[in-house]
Amino acid sequence: MPINVRFRPLFPIDASPRGEPTVGLYFDGRAMRAPVGCSVAAALLANGVSTFRTTPVSGAPRAPYCMMGACFDCLVEIDGQPNRQSCLVAVTEGMQVRTQAGLRSLDCGGAAVSEEAAHVE
Repeated sequence: MPINVRFRPLFPIDASPRGEPTVGLYFDGRAMRAPVGCSVAAALLANGVSTFRTTPVSGAPRAPYCMMGACFDCLVEIDGQPNRQSCLVAVTEGMQVRTQAGLRSLDCGGAAVSEEAAHVE
């Protein structure tokens, strides 16, 4: 019987692989721990998170692909700031991370404009 698992935890949630210090963070309100210095993407994957954002057209789930900032599939909201590439941001104590859903907003001189509203025919 095949198992449909995209990612499996790399180590227990409450400890790092080598007993290194950890920090606490939250993903969509769920508390988790990660080794100090790891990226947000690595922390979420290690804690079993498989959907970081959804696509604007179909709502398809997306997760990190390249882990080096090229693909933008790891976009999340971090501490209230949307469109953050989680593979490029280090975890910090108490960090609040949220799933990014649908269209990203564009910053146009202080006014937030959605990609849909910015489209000109």
